[in-house]
Amino acid sequence: MLVTSCSQTPVFKKHKTVFKVGDQQEWAAKNLNDQYWEKEKPIVFDGKIYWLRTPIDILKTSESLHPYGIQLDVYGEYEVFWDGVLIGRNGNPGQETILSPEGKMWATFSIPSHLTAKGKHLLAIRSSLYYFPDHSGIWGLEMDYYDDLLNDRLTESSYMHLFAGAFLIASFYFLFLFLSNKKEYATLIFSISCFLFFTLILAEYSKAYIPIHYSMHIVRLQIIGTLMLGISFLIPFYFSMQFPFPYRKLLFTIYLGFLLLFFLSKHVFELTANNMTLSMWLFSFGIVAFGVYKKMKGARLVLLTLLLSLGINFVTRFSIGIFISFSIILLGMFYLLSLRIKEQRLAYEISLVQSTRLRLELLKKNIQPHFLMNTLTSLMDWVEEAPQKGVLFIDALAKEFDLFNQIENQTLIPISQEITLCRTHLEIMEYRREINYYWEEEGIDFKQKIPPGILHTLLENGITHSLPLEDNSIKFKLVFESNSNYICYTFLTFAVPVKRKTNKIEEGTGLKYIKARLTESYHKQWDFTSEPIRHGWKNTIKIYS
Repeated sequence: MLVTSCSQTPVFKKHKTVFKVGDQQEWAAKNLNDQYWEKEKPIVFDGKIYWLRTPIDILKTSESLHPYGIQLDVYGEYEVFWDGVLIGRNGNPGQETILSPEGKMWATFSIPSHLTAKGKHLLAIRSSLYYFPDHSGIWGLEMDYYDDLLNDRLTESSYMHLFAGAFLIASFYFLFLFLSNKKEYATLIFSISCFLFFTLILAEYSKAYIPIHYSMHIVRLQIIGTLMLGISFLIPFYFSMQFPFPYRKLLFTIYLGFLLLFFLSKHVFELTANNMTLSMWLFSFGIVAFGVYKKMKGARLVLLTLLLSLGINFVTRFSIGIFISFSIILLGMFYLLSLRIKEQRLAYEISLVQSTRLRLELLKKNIQPHFLMNTLTSLMDWVEEAPQKGVLFIDALAKEFDLFNQIENQTLIPISQEITLCRTHLEIMEYRREINYYWEEEGIDFKQKIPPGILHTLLENGITHSLPLEDNSIKFKLVFESNSNYICYTFLTFAVPVKRKTNKIEEGTGLKYIKARLTESYHKQWDFTSEPIRHGWKNTIKIYS
């Protein structure tokens, strides 16, 4: 079998490895007859010594000042012989039961130049395998110029760590975005996915500079498997949030069952990782394809990234392809998130424009001709009939316009200022309509702030769409409640509602103003309901923390 190396052209050809349990020093000899040795990997218990012999053809003689090296991926502690000459030791073979673990899973050894002439050579390994007796054999063998073997691995690792750093920064950035708006769970899922991908790269490429004993290699693989399990679940889950589909909970339960089945299986790690990756890709493909079918925004480009990631896996080796394909998929996820953020920004800008327009509408409504004419007419009557009350009427009217002037351009005002505005308006309306208006409060936290004019607008709606009770009174009550999740304002009107064709208030300027103001200050973290009740009308505003 021809084996590729770090160089562009192969420098060696590896033949079949043979095995024998026991320990004789002459088994390292190049010309030993090993035709009767076992061709299957042995299971060696109790840390006993066993030997491996692998014929290797060198295709090109090395340079005198640039020797060849050999890089091994072997479970166990071992000694390495090249053409019968000891060229390196990794741990203490045969003494694992009495000495602490030494050596590392991936080791590189230099081969003397005089032993690297073009032609046939023999690699012999004297090994013991105390921790995993069923993992005997050579799991990876690479031959190239010794300096290149060392440098190429470090160079590759350094690039991958820079690559990982970009995802670490992204994970923190989107985590902070989520903390500023805790309803955007898609942002949190993307942040976690980036962080898991960053950790996965560290776990995979830490072997280049951290000496990992073979007894700990299974732990490392379990960590990598756990990270891949998380990524394989979160990526389709993220796509399902962007492209909702029927029976989502049921299908995700089945999918998670398959992932756990692969994760807990005893197969080779690469097979387990491939199964999880393939399952992730197929499920994600189905979700995004559904999004394309339903003509959802961004689905076509994401489908293209999934197809591209699949193609990458076919043309690159597993250890590189999986990271490139994952990163392409994450870029597709980022594209969807950017679309979502753009839509939110546009919605926010529209809400600002709408809020400004509605502020002007509300101000115009309070100074429109028929309001002024009716108010002035009432004022003239009071001045003629009861001059002292007329003065109070003028004072209340001036106070309301002064308050409007103070709050009109503000985003949030103290709740006390809003309540004062409401009380002042009721004073004016008492003079105008000669109805007794009452105002009550319960549980008000005067440290709270609220968008200006929203309670005043509810008050106006209550006055306009209500008739007085038998005692010629209308009562308004504001109730404040709060907990760790939200604060709530309940605005109650005690009156006889004006008969309507439906129980719903048509969304006129007032309600549009309230919703625009809430969106401007709290984005989507609010709820507003308005409904009839037995004694009048109930409005509820919830603002989530």
